[in-house]
Formats: sequence, C-alpha cells, structure tokens
Amino acid sequence: MRVESSQLKAFLLDADLANEKQMEKAEKEAKKTGEKLGNILIKQKVIDEEQLIKLQAYILGIPFVDLEKEIIPKEVLRIIPEPIARKHNIIAFRKQGKELEVAMLDPEDLQTIEFIKKKADLKVLPRLTNQASVKNALKQYQKSLEAEFGDLIKEEAKVVLLPEGGEAETKKDLEKAASEMPIIKIVDTLLKHAILQLASDIHIEPLEKEVVVRYRIDGILHDAMTLPKNIHSGVIARIKVLSNLKLDEHRLPQDGRFKIETGDYKISFRVSVLPVYDGEKIVMRLLPEDAKGLTLESLGLRGLAIERIHQNIKKPNGMILVTGPTGCGKTTTLYTMMDILNTPEVNISTIEDPIEYRMPRINQTQVKPQIGLTFANGLRSLVRQDPDIIMVGEIRDNETASLAVNAALTGHLVLSTLHTNSAAGSFPRLIDMKVEPFLIASTTNVVMAQRLVRRLCPEIKKKYKLNSAEIKSLKEQFDLDRILQTLKEEKIIDSKSDWPNIDFYRPGKSQECPDGYKGRLGIYEILEVSESIKDLIVKETASDMIEAQAKKQGMLTMLEDGFIKAVQGITSIEEVLRVTKE
Repeated sequence: MRVESSQLKAFLLDADLANEKQMEKAEKEAKKTGEKLGNILIKQKVIDEEQLIKLQAYILGIPFVDLEKEIIPKEVLRIIPEPIARKHNIIAFRKQGKELEVAMLDPEDLQTIEFIKKKADLKVLPRLTNQASVKNALKQYQKSLEAEFGDLIKEEAKVVLLPEGGEAETKKDLEKAASEMPIIKIVDTLLKHAILQLASDIHIEPLEKEVVVRYRIDGILHDAMTLPKNIHSGVIARIKVLSNLKLDEHRLPQDGRFKIETGDYKISFRVSVLPVYDGEKIVMRLLPEDAKGLTLESLGLRGLAIERIHQNIKKPNGMILVTGPTGCGKTTTLYTMMDILNTPEVNISTIEDPIEYRMPRINQTQVKPQIGLTFANGLRSLVRQDPDIIMVGEIRDNETASLAVNAALTGHLVLSTLHTNSAAGSFPRLIDMKVEPFLIASTTNVVMAQRLVRRLCPEIKKKYKLNSAEIKSLKEQFDLDRILQTLKEEKIIDSKSDWPNIDFYRPGKSQECPDGYKGRLGIYEILEVSESIKDLIVKETASDMIEAQAKKQGMLTMLEDGFIKAVQGITSIEEVLRVTKE
C-alpha cells in the first residue's frame, strides 16, 4: 500500500491542486532532503494534510474516515494497546464479527497492521484518517479510564496507613503518607482527570466524614468524586510536597506552584492551601503553559470592538484597562494584547501576582509582599528599566493607581486590570483611589469590561423562536431596537427580519456535552475615551451618564454583545443573563 511520487504528482496536476512549477520545486526539495513528496508539498503550503490523506485514500482505493467527533466503544478502542496506537497513529474504531476497521495516518505502515492481525486474531481493514481524528481517539483511551480511577481510589484508600484517627500530625508522618504509592496514584489521578476534562480549577474540600473533590469546567463547579476522610492528610501532604510548601504548617494559608509536562500538554498548577474547620482546603488553578496563538478574534471580540482595541494598543503611551470580576479572563486578554505588541523593537515589562503564563522576550516580575516587593514598589523599579510597555497585574490601591497613571503620562503604554462591574465604573473607582480626575481623563485610552459565557455545542444545540411574552420580558432588560439595528448593519440578519422570526438556540445533551455547552468565549464592552467622555470624567460624572454617552458613540454593552452572540447561535440568552446579572 504505497503511493508513488509519480502517481501523486499526476493526480495533483489532474485535480488542479498544484501546478507544474510548484511540483518541480517540491520534487527538487524531496530529492535534496530525502523526504516524501507529500510532506514537502504540505510544508510549502501547496496542499494541506487532509487533502493529501484524502488523495492517498483515493489513489489506494481505501476509504477515508473522519473520527473527529466519533465516540468509539471502549472494548473496540482497547483492541490496540494505547502505547502502540500513540506511537504508530493507528486506531481501532469498528468491529463487526471477525473484521476490525482501523484508522491510520500512514498507509505504508504494513508492519503494524500485521502485528494487530496476529495479536487480535481478526481480519484488519485499514482506513485513512487525519491528525484531528487520531487526537480525538487517543483522548478517549484516557477518558475510558475515568471509571476505573474511581474504583482505584476506593481500593487504594483502604491500604493507606495513617496514625489512629486518620490524621497525620508530625512532619515524619506526613512525609511517609506523601510518599505512599497509593497516595501518589490518587493525586496523579485527580490531576490527570482534571486535565482531560479541561478544568480550570480543582477544589479539594474536607468535610466532617469525607473529602469532596470538585472541578470548575467552563466556569461552573461540578462534583468530581468523594474521597474517604482517612486519606485527606496524605493527599494534602502530597500536594504540599509537589508545591514545595511546609508540610507541618496547618494554621496559616500557603501558596505555591508546580508543573506537569507530557508529550500532550504542559500545565502549571497554582496552589492555594487554606485552613478550614474540618482540615485544610486546597484550590489548584490549572494554567496551560503551551496555550499559544490566542487572538482577539478567538477570545470573542468582533467588528468595531477589535478595531478600537487595535487602534489603542498601537498608541505609544496611555492606559488600557480591562475590568471585570475574578475569573472572567482579564489576564488572558492582557496576555493576548502583549503577544500582539511583543516585537523586537519594544521592551515589555510586567509586575504580576502571580505570573500566570510565561512569555518569551517579556520581562516578568512576581510580586512578593512578604519581602516588600509590592505592585507599587515593583512598578517604581520597572519605570527605571527603560520599558516601552508596562503590564501591571492589578491596580488595587491608591499608590499603584497613582504610579500607573504617572507611567502613562511619562511616555509608557500601561496595561492593567481593575475590579469593577462595567467599563464606565472604572472612572469612579480610580477617583475613589485618590487619582485626580484630570489625570485619569488625559491618560486613559480605552476601558474594556468583560465576562465569559459558555459556548453551545454546535452539533446538538436546539433551534427555537421567541414568543411574544419572551420578547416583552427581554425588552425590559435590553434595548431590542438598538440591537436589531446593529444586527442588520453588521448583516448578521436580513434587513426585513424582526424578533418573532429570528432563530435562537438552547443547549441539547450528548455524552460529549452533558449540559450542552463546551468551551467559553468573552462578551465585551469597549469604552473609548473621547473628548466628550474626558469632560464627563473631569466633572466626576456618575458612571451611568458616562455609559449613556459611550452608547451614543456606538459602544455596545456586554448584555448587547452577548445578545448578538446568542442570535449567532454561539451561546444562549440564558447564559448571557447568568453571567451579566449584578
């Protein structure tokens, strides 16, 4: 089962997927490097990987299968052991009688097919597939282990030996408990399970007679499993060992971090230990270190909002503020902006608490209040480091606010976050921090408020139309006329459409999306500081009047932006109302 270069060339030229000049260039490169012609054509962006695989499948007369959204039965998947599937990119996906269909990337890998034939004693029918399909299937190996992990925890918990009463107290006891193989397996299981489920946080919460483990997935906490109380000390000790924290300190909060790296992921865990009534509670924030390539579009910004952000981050000085509650993605937005600005011509320095993502060519400093390195002190030193762009993790006190404004005045572009509910609310907040209104007006370029909404699973979302009672209820919360006008201007809906005939969507249910949602994106309001808004800031005008003026200048509120995304079928109205209720 081999596709000759001459065959591939003839088919590509015949299908108008490549021209003679491109083929000649690729053939020269293949001769020089010894690489396959198909791989060279992908590298030179003449064709993409899927086109090549489909063409190979056509030439060889082998069916092409797409397993990207396929749930493979556990007993079929496991016919090929995971290490072999992973190493050779080959997946068992369907079995009928004595016939086994396998999907693979390399049609020339006859040796692996022969091995599977002998091991499984089945007739193997090869099929070609793409990289995304293999990745989806490999994830399912691990997902199918989740049920077994629950049993493992129950079994291993029985053999954990701790002092009478189930709580280890001395440092020696704790070190012994942390190094027990069952405890190590249990903690590894909890972490791996959370990574597979794309959780953002892990909560380990001691109760009177048991320990509850919860995962935050797409912003919502879900019970993951319940552990016996007698292993609580061991689990806490193991996490403290990983995070390099004091084992025998039970009375004071502690913070630490550790990292897990495999071929598939690289994740940093930020650990917070807090004493509670029934023991110590741990919350771990999962921060993917290999999360690259984020763009403002992928975060959920659109149209005029993106234009305004791009215009303002290109300014040489001034202040860009991102506002919203904890966990609404403010830091990710700032990192995305820094990624756009990160060129060899500029010096970017940050002061953060904590450093969430490591970024090459950016000078990142971690706040350490216990030794006097606060946001304010760190910012004072940063200004002396000849920066062009400064990122301050959070403006949380008068001193930091004053220094940030002064840095923006003296020729630096300052990016930072504030805890306020709306974009307009950031100005009274800064005035409350004793910053002079005229300084706020002259330094602030743009303020961005955001929340995160869950995305509807596209395959299972259910279409519906609003009835008159629902339209009436929504009119009390939204300016529906304004939103309708925006939808028509942006050609999201037809110019003759009205609310009774516009489609909306509700979540469906499936094994992959139990609650009908998967992943999140932002809803935003972008307040650009114009001359008229500067006048209102200097007069210390209330935030609702500033917001009204911004809306006259074309600003969409978060509610309105969310409503537009609901019309587009990206999220649901219920989800938008859930995250914007104040």
